[in-house]
Amino acid sequence: MSKHSFILNGKKVSVDIEDDVRLLWVLRDVLKVRGPKYGCGINQCKACTSHINGKAFTPCSVSVKYIKPTDRITTIEGLADTAGKKKGPNGLHPVQEAWIKNSVPQCGYCQPGQIMAAVDLIEKAKKKGRKVTDADLDNLRNVCRCNTYPRIREAIKEASRNM
Repeated sequence: MSKHSFILNGKKVSVDIEDDVRLLWVLRDVLKVRGPKYGCGINQCKACTSHINGKAFTPCSVSVKYIKPTDRITTIEGLADTAGKKKGPNGLHPVQEAWIKNSVPQCGYCQPGQIMAAVDLIEKAKKKGRKVTDADLDNLRNVCRCNTYPRIREAIKEASRNM
């Protein structure tokens, strides 16, 4: 066993675990953070999408040994706190607010990953000084088995206008 430390949702955490354990299992089983969902374990469905240092990644595909003590991991549970003054009336991140307004969730299983991917997409477009395009939305690869893609796209477009 090895000790691994990183910053999770703004708080320093440490775990004593084997180096080859995937970060998703560290989050869910050791640290009890349930937002990132297990869907495939091979970076295909993206149900576990979270952020590392502000960029989307899938913790199911990264062993904990690759996470540095200075790495900032954000899951859906910590997302609202990253919004700062941009929080909505419910204290949520603008993407979460748009998700509610557009009635996106059905079963909800993929929603944390969808939201985290959407935030990353919007932030990337904003850094380039442009709006989110339909081509950007076409390139999102998060799987939704309930097929709410039209509502997901509308929520991302709305959130993009509010961020």
